[in-house]
This record gives sequence, structure tokens and C-alpha cells, in this order.
Amino acid sequence: MLRKAVVDDIAALKLVRSSVVENILGDPSKVTDAEYEWFVKNSGVAVWEEQGGIVGFSAADPRQGNIWALFVTPGFEGKGIGSRLLAEACFCLQSAGVERAWLTTDPRTRAERLYRAAGWEQVGDASADPIRVALTSP
Repeated sequence: MLRKAVVDDIAALKLVRSSVVENILGDPSKVTDAEYEWFVKNSGVAVWEEQGGIVGFSAADPRQGNIWALFVTPGFEGKGIGSRLLAEACFCLQSAGVERAWLTTDPRTRAERLYRAAGWEQVGDASADPIRVALTSP
């Protein structure tokens, strides 16, 4: 089930973020509770609930025109959850008037395949790690 996150969800969002096996944060302490709270309160974070808990979330940053986060707990991939969360993040950016959205992701990952299947194209340095992808009119 898709819904908007609330501040009380932040601990669960952090658990989802730390559970992934691709696009792993080098230093999780660099992403603060204050950042999560800003996204929940201002741009809206979409969460996917299943089996009584949050198993995925996305967050878009209309200030920068990018998707700040999109993560799905291992074991729940391949069920369309990521695609649904991506659509919510794109809707947030589109509603804010963003004409060209961007994000970064590690190359050769499920995430990269998801974005490319949704029409995102790599921009910038082709050998970069992480890579930057963009979508016109999200």
C-alpha cells in the first residue's frame, strides 16, 4: 500500500535505507534525521507498506530537481514497488515545475536498470561512479 510518510516513520525509512545491498551509503551518519524530517515535512516522502511494515520509500527534492532517495528492502524487489515509488517521486517533481529531473546511482545495478527502463538517460561522464541520469518532463 502506498502512502505519504510521517515523521514517526523516519526510523523505518533509515532501516530500509540501511538494508539495501546496492547503492550502499559509505557513511550512514552523513544522512541526518534532520534531512529525513525535511523531506517528510516539505516535499513528501512516499512509502510502500507491506506485511505490516515499510518496505520501500522514495523522496524527491523539488529545490534541486532530483530524486534524493528510492529504496526497496531486499526480498521485495521485482514486485513493481520501485516503479510505483519512482512514479510518485516524479509526480512530486513535476508538480513543483521541474522540467528535467536527475539522480545519481551506482552503475550496473537493479536501480540503474529501473531508471533506464523508465526512460532515464545517462548524462555526463560515462565512466563516473556513481553515474548521473536525467529525465526530461518527469
